[in-house]
Amino acid sequence: MKIFKNTFQVKAPIQAVADFHSSTTALKRLTPFPVVVQIHHLEPLGEGSITEFTMWFGPFPVRWTARHVNVDRLHGFTNVQEKGPMLHWRHTHTFTALADVVTEVQDRIEFEYQTGLNYLWTRLLYAPFMLRILFLYRSWVTKKVALSKN
Repeated sequence: MKIFKNTFQVKAPIQAVADFHSSTTALKRLTPFPVVVQIHHLEPLGEGSITEFTMWFGPFPVRWTARHVNVDRLHGFTNVQEKGPMLHWRHTHTFTALADVVTEVQDRIEFEYQTGLNYLWTRLLYAPFMLRILFLYRSWVTKKVALSKN
């Protein structure tokens, strides 16, 4: 099992950070161009809620179904892949108030690739280096949104 971790701080109250991440628009806003997210089914964030979506990497679709577990509306939640390209994917988002207007965002992903040549592409798209780029973008967007609300 591989583990990816990312931590950053946002100059915003924990409630604002939690509200942004639980928003129905968060997934699309946190996904960098040229990847396009198409939402098929989206339930409001809650214990057991489901999101079904396709990530388009150019002309190549990658379909996911994720279930939210361990939902704490203020302190974070976990997405668990139920159907998708990985053998195992568990992404935990944790929000911690460091001060009244400073929040730490921690992401931890436990993942395992499918075996075989048919899934070789997942080792490229979801390689730790690519995840690092994705989460640099996500931290930038989160900070930008937080600044616009303060």
